[in-house]
Amino acid sequence: MLLTLLAVFFFTTLVLLLAGAPPFSAYYYILKGSLGSWNKFAHVTKAWIPLTLCGCGLLFTFRIGLWNIGVEGQVMMGAVFTTALLRFGTQGNGAAFFLGASMLAGMAGGALWALVAGFLKTKGGVNEIFAGLGLNFVAQGIILWLIFGPWRRPGVASMSGTETFPVKLWLPHLASIRLSPLALALVVVSLILTGVLVRYTRIGLNLKAIGNNPKAAFLFRLKPGRYMILAMIFAGGFAGLAGSLQVSGVYHRLLPAISSNYGYLALLVVMLSNYKIWLVPLVAFFFACLNVGSIQLPMVLQVDSSLSGVIQGALVLATLGVHAWRGRLAHSAEGIGRRA
Repeated sequence: MLLTLLAVFFFTTLVLLLAGAPPFSAYYYILKGSLGSWNKFAHVTKAWIPLTLCGCGLLFTFRIGLWNIGVEGQVMMGAVFTTALLRFGTQGNGAAFFLGASMLAGMAGGALWALVAGFLKTKGGVNEIFAGLGLNFVAQGIILWLIFGPWRRPGVASMSGTETFPVKLWLPHLASIRLSPLALALVVVSLILTGVLVRYTRIGLNLKAIGNNPKAAFLFRLKPGRYMILAMIFAGGFAGLAGSLQVSGVYHRLLPAISSNYGYLALLVVMLSNYKIWLVPLVAFFFACLNVGSIQLPMVLQVDSSLSGVIQGALVLATLGVHAWRGRLAHSAEGIGRRA
């Protein structure tokens, strides 16, 4: 991890120098823009919540060897199902019931969308990457159709999204920073649940066995197809919950960009975490700080805020490079040992 961070620091510093921006000032303003006040810290936490939830889900699919690129669409469908249920809550009482049910609906929506990709993989032989990307576009199309069609705001249909829900259908939040303690609690529970399931249960062991060697797992009477679908359901459920919290806890309506690309970003988070549950929230927090803090750069240094994307890309490239270098060293050492 330290070697990766050093490689990223070198690369981003070089990019900043070529762009004519002072590197250390840029890093300072990113830090100040993300953690300089409680209000900014709350914005970072709001980005950290969906990133961590999506990361929890992706641990299941990565463990069995699946690239669940469709996690972005699963976030979107979680938001759609949540919005559909909350619309019923605007017509009467029982706000607490509808809020709780909307989160379950969001998890069901994400899981259902992941289940489609799982069936395409196991029954239709469609690579999960292509299935996931295709379903992402479909999910985005559904959201746009709903916003400009049946769920459009009275008298107007625009990219600003659906009509805002009444306050009674918002997740309880701290008024000063508009942050929901319930959402934070759900993330903590999700991390614990994921850690237990992945490391200490038969499900986690079987997922790892199939991911390492599907043919050998089949000989031990494990059914790879069934466990692949199960892993997709877990991933979709967590992603759907992330989409649900975006609707009920952050924006309070359905937006075209409700996912904020957190699904794609979560893929990088899990990769950089080396698929370890205890590292996922730390790396997710780092990415959240980059996303929020980089907003300061255009205003202060006239540097485009897309610098955060450069850093994120550099992180991935550096991680892959370090892993390849270590693998080559290990392979060389093994070859020397055999010759000896």
